[in-house]
Amino acid sequence: MRREISFVKVSPTQNMTILVRSSHEEDEYAPIALKMMSYDNVYAEQVGFIKESRLPDADAALRMAGGEFCGNACMALAVLMAHQQTSTSDSRSVKLEASGTDQLIQCMVTNTNEGYCCKVMMPAPRSIEAKIFKYDGNQFMVGLIQYSDFLHVVLEVERFTKPVKKMAQSLAKLLEITSTHQLIGILLYKPSSGELLPLIHIPVLDSMVWERGCGSGTASIGAYMAWKNKTPFEGAILQPGGLIKVSADLDKSELTGISISGNVSIVAEGTAYIDL
Repeated sequence: MRREISFVKVSPTQNMTILVRSSHEEDEYAPIALKMMSYDNVYAEQVGFIKESRLPDADAALRMAGGEFCGNACMALAVLMAHQQTSTSDSRSVKLEASGTDQLIQCMVTNTNEGYCCKVMMPAPRSIEAKIFKYDGNQFMVGLIQYSDFLHVVLEVERFTKPVKKMAQSLAKLLEITSTHQLIGILLYKPSSGELLPLIHIPVLDSMVWERGCGSGTASIGAYMAWKNKTPFEGAILQPGGLIKVSADLDKSELTGISISGNVSIVAEGTAYIDL
């Protein structure tokens, strides 16, 4: 069946995000997303669906195609909401209900010369721990950052080599078999240069993407480094698509707040045609 999909395409640190404006049944989210993400359609790294919020304090609701939480998609929707508002203020607050978390996501959008900058207060992880991971006869220490519906794994490396990337993909597939997470992120991190290469795997979509920017992954890097070093962490994490800043506050070994901020631009909007 031929379907018309109303959408906006947004670039938060080149993590190309499609926001679907038209209304669809939730069982259509995955097939719609897979079609729109493909090279012969709109082409992007992820798809979120805009809905009316059930919470009175939220400006809108965001439901990702796989039911996961996505920090960059929250940035994208917050910027779109601010862009649509008639206001003379340079900064606007947007509150979102988002899939993958029970917390209301608070965003602050600021006009810039290049477009917008968005700061997002991120959900806190449920737990952080370090564990030994065995692969191809070798042992590696990894950081496990557990959230309500998704898992991030921090793997500190010296270089982003092909064998290291292959190992990350194998680990993501292994975790898909041994867990029920809606999203599995393998975060290759170079502490010496503050560089991040994020691999995001969404089992329900059978999607595995080396993203050009990952907001929630950046938050996990900040949370893990603060936990590991027992001190607040603040830094600009360099990713293929640019910089995302993170701030992780710590009080007596307890995380008290995590925020990320990055540049966002609206790049296209229109109607996509797909066959379901």
